[in-house]
Amino acid sequence: MHSQLGEFELIQRFFKTGSEAMLSSKNPTILLGIGDDCALIKPNSEEAIAITSDMLVEGRHFFAKANPQWLGHKALAVNLSDLAAMGARPIGFTLAIALPQVDSSWLEAFSKGLFAVAQQYSCPLIGGDTTAGPLNICITAFGAIPHGAALKRSGAIAEDDIWVSGSVGDARLALAALQHELNLSQTDFQTIEARLHQPTPRIELGIALRGVATAALDISDGLLGDLNHILRQSQVDAEIFLDQLPKSSTLQRQSEAIQNQFSACGGDDYEICFTAASNRRDVINDISKRLALPITQIGKIKNMQSLKPTIHIIDRNGTTLSASDTEILLKSFDHFA
Repeated sequence: MHSQLGEFELIQRFFKTGSEAMLSSKNPTILLGIGDDCALIKPNSEEAIAITSDMLVEGRHFFAKANPQWLGHKALAVNLSDLAAMGARPIGFTLAIALPQVDSSWLEAFSKGLFAVAQQYSCPLIGGDTTAGPLNICITAFGAIPHGAALKRSGAIAEDDIWVSGSVGDARLALAALQHELNLSQTDFQTIEARLHQPTPRIELGIALRGVATAALDISDGLLGDLNHILRQSQVDAEIFLDQLPKSSTLQRQSEAIQNQFSACGGDDYEICFTAASNRRDVINDISKRLALPITQIGKIKNMQSLKPTIHIIDRNGTTLSASDTEILLKSFDHFA
């Protein structure tokens, strides 16, 4: 159902009310939320403010006619995943959204998914903008990190272990089923569908890794392609054991080629890949148990052997794959391809 709601009525009905409900509880970091020219955030002397922004464009990042509740969830979750990768505690977010028309039922479902995630991670909506146009959602999220505790991409050193949380490849498998690249049973598809549409930001893990991880990032465009960002920032190589990439039982029922490709470069996983000294393995295993979240060691950081960082991929037979064999496994999502 479409309505004649104006911009300010739209904001009041679908976004300001939910925001005020969260801000009515004590949140000393947010001095002022929606309703003025700017939101006010009060950093304290012991913390830095982390800022991240992600845009979701219809037809590029999600299907036309996508479930709006799932879309609201994902729009905020992918930003919180960036905060998690830095070890930040969420404190608030802004929303800028272009809408083809004002559809009250769509907005009701979208805001429901959005605020469910906001409530779960104590991250209130504090401002933004709305306009008419092709469906486009841009969220900027803010987090707090103790000074000096941020998990950056530039801290990996030779002989660090490489770890990844959860499992990888299911979001790509769900997308392949939706695009009819392969056939999945209804049961298998339902098991993994949420990994594509409703990812879980690993906020608790990121906070737990402060002082433990030497470098970290979230996996959005594909595990090995994203790992390259750590290698470039840290000027190191990586050795990856292909058969150690953590895969769900659903993905393991696919061919070995599909398993390897989707887990290595599938994208949309929103897990945390990080490096840590080998003497922190017990600490990491304890974090895994405490959070009830699998964390798997998948390789090692090595000294850089050539002019640019390289990922050396080792197969289940212990053979290092050739450059031509690794090309498809290193191809991550390109927003302009």
